[in-house]
Amino acid sequence: MFLDAFDPLDPTGNITIKWDIVSWTADGYVAAVTMSNFQMYRSIMNPGWTLGWQWAKKEVIWSMVGAQTTEQGDCSKFKGNVPHCCKKNPIVVDLLPGVPYNQQFSNCCKAGVMSAWGQDPTGSVSAFQVSVGLAGTSNKTVKLPKNFNLLGPGLGYTCGPGKVVPSTVFLTPDLTWNVTCTYSQYLASRNPSCCVSFSSFYNETITPCPTCACRCQNKNNCVMSDSKQAHRKGINTPRKDNAPLLQCTHHMCPIRVHWHVKLNYKDYWRVKIAITNFNYRMNYTQWTLVAQHPNLNSVTQVFSFDYKPLVPYESINDTGMFYGMKFYNDLLMEAGPQGNVQSEVLLGKNKDTFTFKQGWAFPRKVYFNGDECLLPPPDTYPFLPNSAKINSIAVSAMMLSLLMFILTL
Repeated sequence: MFLDAFDPLDPTGNITIKWDIVSWTADGYVAAVTMSNFQMYRSIMNPGWTLGWQWAKKEVIWSMVGAQTTEQGDCSKFKGNVPHCCKKNPIVVDLLPGVPYNQQFSNCCKAGVMSAWGQDPTGSVSAFQVSVGLAGTSNKTVKLPKNFNLLGPGLGYTCGPGKVVPSTVFLTPDLTWNVTCTYSQYLASRNPSCCVSFSSFYNETITPCPTCACRCQNKNNCVMSDSKQAHRKGINTPRKDNAPLLQCTHHMCPIRVHWHVKLNYKDYWRVKIAITNFNYRMNYTQWTLVAQHPNLNSVTQVFSFDYKPLVPYESINDTGMFYGMKFYNDLLMEAGPQGNVQSEVLLGKNKDTFTFKQGWAFPRKVYFNGDECLLPPPDTYPFLPNSAKINSIAVSAMMLSLLMFILTL
């Protein structure tokens, strides 16, 4: 495991792969393989997960239910009954929804999409059944596969070795082992994938995302929002390599999160959150937004998103997850007129800690779909005007008005 895979806002988040042997065959076994996404706010989106491993001996896959391998490999030594896959390093993908019933397995067939645990626990599981041959026919002769690797759908996950554990689903004495995979944003990409901008009612200054926040390597291939190219046919067609096509911006990020301090009441204050997609080739299904702010312990109402507090440490309640309402705004469309979602949040004031000074009203960290977004430098935040200056300007204006009035008499 990599040290940078540790996420302080989700310290126990991982994807656990459980391999349960449920029955024995003449030359091997049948296993139920269950993948559980225990990450609170990181889902696996389209085009879904890809799971691979290396066989310890000369195993083959006779058949699969609920998934399939991407290649069969060299099965020329088999006559008559040919295995599903003979590769030493098989690569497995999920099946699409709507496959025939005899090809389905419990929790299968979602095109590899797995919801975040904190957003939808029932949708955070994916499973398939595999019949393994040339593998040994007892607990003592079976060898655990090794070198598990998980794409979800891109890079970022690192999987540890398989460990034998007690079975929790199938009440048999047969082997069960777990493989734990953790995510590192650094392994997924060395560049951020989102940025944050700020504004407030008490200052006309808008703090934009930092220039080239997500690097500007796509600057020569971006599309101007007001150009004919932005409306050409096929611009929203995804590519097999998932290469983005970004709208031209100074930050060149696929996602921008804008945090606006909107209103101030006696006992409450209101924030508006807007998420904008600048990628013409990507819809974000079941997106999540995580913010860390000390006043999230007093969320009174969230108007257009669903909200769930995240409490990774029992004594601290300063982190929350926002996500779209099902069938309403849980789909963030590609760049264009529909490529944004927004909501407002009403927060109660704690008179001992509440202030608008020194950027207190803005979040400390922001994550979109599990990846941390780049915030502007603190010295660029909208600042609270100095009350002394305001009062002196007001007095000067009043005195000038009074002088003009006297001169007109």
